[in-house]
Amino acid sequence: MGFEPFFGPDSEILILGSFPSVISRRENFYYANPRNRFWSTLALLFGEETPKDVDEKKSLLKRRHIALWDIVAECDIRGSLDGNIKNYVVADLGKILSVANINRIFLNGQTAYKIFKKHYPELIPIATALPSTSPANVSFRPNMWELISLPKKM
Repeated sequence: MGFEPFFGPDSEILILGSFPSVISRRENFYYANPRNRFWSTLALLFGEETPKDVDEKKSLLKRRHIALWDIVAECDIRGSLDGNIKNYVVADLGKILSVANINRIFLNGQTAYKIFKKHYPELIPIATALPSTSPANVSFRPNMWELISLPKKM
């Protein structure tokens, strides 16, 4: 089982990963692996300090009106690699979309994007695939995520 979504009624951006890593599942919050660049990238792009604990991470998300979840709600998986995800159940994005005013969706990595695209084709116009922040993605650079910190284009 994955995590419940983190969001509020004022969330405007939704970031979807694939499924929590072993370390994240052990720590019980998103992107807990210290080698994952997710939190340092968000902090850099928004000109903030990198959050050090779950409360600081949640505070950053709230300040920036960001909702966070995974496209896979539950699955069979060994380890943390996306390639090991089997027999998955897709997250019901209606839980967030019925409450929050989400106007942009960002997918953290190609696996998340492929699953999202297959199950939510109607949301593709507001969705953008971004390179994975996983330590397995050796070519990742924080500026690859700069779209997330830019105002929405009208």
